Amino acid sequence: MSTRRDFLLSATGAAFAPLVASAQTLSDFRPRPPGAQSPRPPRPAPADPWAEAEAIVRRIRPTRFPDRDFPVTNYGADGEGVGDSSEAFQQAIAACHAAGGGRVVAPAGDWLTGPIHLKSNVNLHLAEGAVVRFKTDPKAYLPLVFTRWEGIELLNYSPFVYAIDQQNIAITGKGTFDGQSSREHWWTWKGQWKQNQHGWRTGMPDQRPARARLFQMAEDETPVEQRRFGEGHYLRPPLIQTYRCDRVLIEGVSLRRSPFWQLHPVLCTNVVIRGVNIDSHGPNNDGLDPESCRDMLVEDCFFSTGDDCIAVNSGRNHDGRRLNRPAENIVVRNCRMADGHGGLTIGSQISGHAHNIFFERCRLDSPGLNTAIRFKNNALRGGVVENIYFRDITVGQVARSAIEVDFNYEEGRRGGFTPVLRNVVIERLIAGKAPRVADLKGFENAPIYDITLRDCRFREVAEPSVVQNVRNLRVQNVRVNGRPVTQLA
Repeated sequence: MSTRRDFLLSATGAAFAPLVASAQTLSDFRPRPPGAQSPRPPRPAPADPWAEAEAIVRRIRPTRFPDRDFPVTNYGADGEGVGDSSEAFQQAIAACHAAGGGRVVAPAGDWLTGPIHLKSNVNLHLAEGAVVRFKTDPKAYLPLVFTRWEGIELLNYSPFVYAIDQQNIAITGKGTFDGQSSREHWWTWKGQWKQNQHGWRTGMPDQRPARARLFQMAEDETPVEQRRFGEGHYLRPPLIQTYRCDRVLIEGVSLRRSPFWQLHPVLCTNVVIRGVNIDSHGPNNDGLDPESCRDMLVEDCFFSTGDDCIAVNSGRNHDGRRLNRPAENIVVRNCRMADGHGGLTIGSQISGHAHNIFFERCRLDSPGLNTAIRFKNNALRGGVVENIYFRDITVGQVARSAIEVDFNYEEGRRGGFTPVLRNVVIERLIAGKAPRVADLKGFENAPIYDITLRDCRFREVAEPSVVQNVRNLRVQNVRVNGRPVTQLA
């Protein structure tokens, strides 16, 4: 008898008929009743947080590959970007995997392809001058695969680069992955959003009915194998997704024009993201969304995005609680952020909780960046976020606040779960231009606990901070516009 796991592992090789699009909208969404909630006691904080961060980095198991190359040109790839190189990429990956591993190399050139599925012990290497352009026809990303979309499991279009249940994989080099998304391809599926600068108009395809339907299926505990989307549903795939993989390296490459989230490791362990240049400004173009990952290093990366630069997640609503896998032991250092909603963000898909997250020596600077440090949660997510540390953060300018905690995100109070944020330490944050130091909004029944600002400087502050339902806010050696302060107001 086949099991649910057997089904999910075989999903990448089976096509599923799309279901009829529903007229359901998010306003029809009925969250699952919370039932009895047992209190979650605070997790002990590390005795020396930054020694713990170094210990996390040291214990990450590195990738290793045999010294042999499998050029995609040996398998018929067309470097002029005219012919379809999809089969050549997959043949090279299959040969490399069968031989015990090595590098699959895309030399300098233009390479047009559909989805690329990685296998264990394969390093997909883009040489300098290599541009891998992904096809714009959504049918190229069928059959459906098992994936996660905004924190919920489903069967959907394949991510452009995808790996599931693989070990020792890498994406390296100085080349570029170009999703070729635009006002003509993929981005319009977002539906009505802001001033519709992404090209959507009334009557065009729109993800919103399918999004609401997916959310409801998760709340109703519909089996994942029945959550079939893809054609006719308009849920955009991410550019790169590694799912349930161990020992993952992504280094040096550039990401451009992603349809949706750009770099999305899910349920992965021993992950290193290094020197990646992420620059894409479409709707929901988060730069990096590590979801329910453990033991991870992100360093020396650049982000300029259409949404959050980095957003640490752990599953959405009932699906996140069902899987119950926190984001934990993640170190982010020496990164630069330009445009985005939040620079260093945790949430809002955080129902599986998050702890032991460290950010250091990062620079955030753009009039197109709303907030430097951002936490998002609400009463429908209800995750516990604790033991979060920042130090040596430089903010050139942001459009709104240097620090933001928002429990009113999206559904806000409309839910039966308790969002928790506690033990956040921010040290040596220097902000050159921040209209507001902090915007901290907890709930009366769910205050924000134990926020420490130490040795921080904020200049060109024009508005008072917002502090609502915060318990034990410590302000130590902090200056605002050159004046020492002991509280935020």
